[in-house]
Amino acid sequence: MPASTASPRLRYTGPAIALHWLLALMIVGAFGVGVYMSDLPVSPSRLKLYSWHKWAGVTILALSALRLLWRLTHRPPADAPMPAWQASAAHATHGLLYALFFAVPLVGWAYSSAAGFPVVWFGVLPLPDFVPVDKALAEAIKPWHGNLAWALAGLVTLHVAGALKHQFIDRHGLLDRMRPGRG
Repeated sequence: MPASTASPRLRYTGPAIALHWLLALMIVGAFGVGVYMSDLPVSPSRLKLYSWHKWAGVTILALSALRLLWRLTHRPPADAPMPAWQASAAHATHGLLYALFFAVPLVGWAYSSAAGFPVVWFGVLPLPDFVPVDKALAEAIKPWHGNLAWALAGLVTLHVAGALKHQFIDRHGLLDRMRPGRG
């Protein structure tokens, strides 16, 4: 089927598409800010970036919960035609992506709590500490947040590469399933 004629029944729902792209933008942005801010000297700018990074993380966590709820209550379109091993790899990648959508912000929240830096969502809503203040625990948790974020970045790259392969090499019109706008 040509890419421009994908029928609506082969597409994700509007809310699923909106959540997908909103989370994609937020995750890429939060990852970029996280990489950038980690090497900055202590300054008001760095503290502001850390606050923004935390706000993004909590928002990603909340939107991920909403996305998972939507996904569990709304069937996705049928898989594109592909060998069984590719379908298995795609399903495993999606499962790991969802797990990391939750793990990365939760571990970041735990690190922030253990380090004694409260998370105040958008500067107005103080969130409870996820774990007690404990500097040794903070140092143990800190690398996990970064390592999980890099794992998420790697899986996102794999996800994008797979989508592009199916779109441009296999010519399944796969991107139309998640393209904003009408089918």
